[in-house]
Amino acid sequence: MEFEAMAAEVAIEQNLERFLLVLSVSLGVATLPQIFGWFRRIPYTLLLVIVGLGLAFANVRLINLFPGLILFIFLPPLLFEAAWNIKWSDLKRDLVPICLYAIVGVVISIAGVAIGLNQILGLTLPTALLIGASLSATDPVSVTALFRELGVDKRLSILMEGESLFNDGMAVVAFSFLVAWSLGTSKLGIQPVVIELIVVVGIGLGIGGLIGFGVSYLTQRFDLPLVEQSLTLVSAYGCYIITEELGGSGVIAVVTTGLILGNFGSRIGMNPRTRIIVSEFWEFIAFFVNSIVFLLIGDQVQFAALRENLLTIAVTVVAMILMRAVAMYGLTLISNRITDSDISIRKQTVLWWGGLRGSVSIALALSLPEVLSEREELIATVFGVVLFTLLVQGLTIQPLLNWLNLLGDQPIRQAYSELIARRAALSRVLEYLGTLEGRPEIDSEFYGLQKSLVKGELERIEFDIDQLMDEHPNLRSFTAEQLRSELLAIEADTYAEFVRAGRLNHELSPMLQVAFEEGGE
Repeated sequence: MEFEAMAAEVAIEQNLERFLLVLSVSLGVATLPQIFGWFRRIPYTLLLVIVGLGLAFANVRLINLFPGLILFIFLPPLLFEAAWNIKWSDLKRDLVPICLYAIVGVVISIAGVAIGLNQILGLTLPTALLIGASLSATDPVSVTALFRELGVDKRLSILMEGESLFNDGMAVVAFSFLVAWSLGTSKLGIQPVVIELIVVVGIGLGIGGLIGFGVSYLTQRFDLPLVEQSLTLVSAYGCYIITEELGGSGVIAVVTTGLILGNFGSRIGMNPRTRIIVSEFWEFIAFFVNSIVFLLIGDQVQFAALRENLLTIAVTVVAMILMRAVAMYGLTLISNRITDSDISIRKQTVLWWGGLRGSVSIALALSLPEVLSEREELIATVFGVVLFTLLVQGLTIQPLLNWLNLLGDQPIRQAYSELIARRAALSRVLEYLGTLEGRPEIDSEFYGLQKSLVKGELERIEFDIDQLMDEHPNLRSFTAEQLRSELLAIEADTYAEFVRAGRLNHELSPMLQVAFEEGGE
């Protein structure tokens, strides 16, 4: 027993050392763009992959990446953070195209890749289908981060993140079914697939909804920011583990819980200050986890295996890109006709090329049972395709946005927001100075000087704002969006105050949102 305890202690110490090493390398990479300006052209997550590849080339292996680490440790917080930050009003607008991408798009991707590999290279159908299923989950973290930085249309981010949130669950369900079919424990057919899909998704929605609404009403009873923050963390992991144990989709459960807590629970159970604390906490968690995941993706690459399976990787990449084009352009055409969603060809092109693959694909490939004879070839193929999407598609998405004239005016908006913030701050300073006027302990000449200085700065800021508005008239639409968001937030916060005070037993649906939509732009 004493020997086992000592061995366990040594293992814990070694794992902690490795974890700190990974974290140190990740944070070191994060500082590179601040030291060398050229690195700012590369999204942070892709820079981590490149550094990881450098370590792999030097045969430096930081940590062995295994499926449980991704699916049970890394995936729940990433899904929860994305769902927490998506507004239901934005998601609802494009729910039809998102569901088409996430459901029908997954089927198209799996079938297209499988047919290509089976017919061109002669891979067995089970292996080809498993490769297609592994690569059907999108991971647009790098792309959406770039969108925010460049000020690209927010709708593009919603479409990409929404598709990713839901197709992760579809991909995992499809992959699990195909593994069982490959092992001979289930039959391939439309009816069993549909039944299993309904059961798995239904359990996920049920558990996610139960936990989401339960925590939402629980946080109404107290105002303890750290406790509420901890509850969201427990909810993210708890609903995933419970749902997986019950045979449902943990991915769907986490997404459901995150959407409910982010759009409902944070309104009725958290004051504005707590919401900010929780949002900042999840922003840190997402940065922390992504830093580790993308570094390890690069670090786990086996270059010899990639060379041996280069032809399979090339065929898979071509088939995947073609099927992505079929799904994006074809399904968007259907969506535009049945819902008037009006997703332009330019945006469809970005959605097509921005369909990167990442950690979920790698986790699924690594989770294949050892008894499958073509397991190593499958893993190498998935790694190769993931690297292609991250490095080739990920690094070329900005030139594509520029070519399609979809780059936003984020720098201008940021400059405008800073001026507005300074005006608000100095206006409060001036208001406070007004309360000090006439106090005998304050020298009147000194008081007058300070007041003149503040007024002078305010006048300069007002001039800069007017000049910026004249040079960039499109800022007026931005200010209108901000004002509407502020009005909606005030309305929602007021309903939440009534609920917390016991004057309402449930939060009222927003009236202004409907009024804005009916009133048009």
